[in-house]
Amino acid sequence: MNVRHLSFRLLQVYVEVVRCASVSAAARVLHLTQPTVSLQLKRLAEAVGEPLFESGSARMEPSLAGRELYRAACDVLDRFDDFAGFLERARGGHAGHVRICVVTTAKYVLPRLLGPFAASYPEVEVRLSVANRARVLERFDKREDDLYLFSHPPSGPSVRSARMLKNPLQLIAPLGHWAAGVARLPFARLAGERFLMREPGSATRMMFEAWLSGRGLGLEKSMEIESNEAIRLSVASGLGLSVISEHTLQEGRERLAVLDVEGFPLESNWYLVAPRDRRLPYAARELVRFIGQHAADCIEADWIYPDIGQVAEDFIQGG
Repeated sequence: MNVRHLSFRLLQVYVEVVRCASVSAAARVLHLTQPTVSLQLKRLAEAVGEPLFESGSARMEPSLAGRELYRAACDVLDRFDDFAGFLERARGGHAGHVRICVVTTAKYVLPRLLGPFAASYPEVEVRLSVANRARVLERFDKREDDLYLFSHPPSGPSVRSARMLKNPLQLIAPLGHWAAGVARLPFARLAGERFLMREPGSATRMMFEAWLSGRGLGLEKSMEIESNEAIRLSVASGLGLSVISEHTLQEGRERLAVLDVEGFPLESNWYLVAPRDRRLPYAARELVRFIGQHAADCIEADWIYPDIGQVAEDFIQGG
């Protein structure tokens, strides 16, 4: 058999003839003429190279080869019916997969959205990667993911970016620190303290250093620590002060004081980012839309902008 001579239409015609046991009845079901159906059966028999129906039978009974062809044709057509259903669900964002990579601070909040999303879209596979900003930028440059979450996004014509959530930066100290409870403390009074900083390239560090520079301020002592968890523990242990995302404070068990310092909290945001030169997959679009519609159900209201739904739709449309 030369399978290259087969087509879905030939298989559909054959399956209907077997089910109806009549060429004329199958022609009516298929909205074809009887000669057209007969010609299709002839072409199919020639492609198979074997008789498809028993000769001399009053009804059109499949031959041995015909019965096997019928089973194979049903398998193929059913499989492609399943595929058509999958495409319909995928185009609606209800099937497929989403690859998303986020900076480390976002790992404290994004799962609150992904859990409800996964419950609502069980056929969508979500792959989440967490890394520091330098690594997330590297993944973006290599187009390894569909969506990215930054607090200091890249820029340029190849970047699709939208402000999605607030990410305020707080200044923290040990619970018994002398500045705890002092109202509207000038930062200059803290300049001599040791500050625990994230690695160079961290968006939190970049924001803090830019804030200091803009006010002509500097630090006398600093120490680099590469994880928010280690920073929280170190601050609680009295090693120094730090500026850290408010979101990270919600997850820690350490006893810390948030200082009331002039200019704090620093205003920062999380930005949803995607490559502009790549089509956003249907499932990724649905995740963005879900965030826009349901963030208020999953995250504290103070962290959500009122226009998040419209921002999400603009992002989906390529804004």
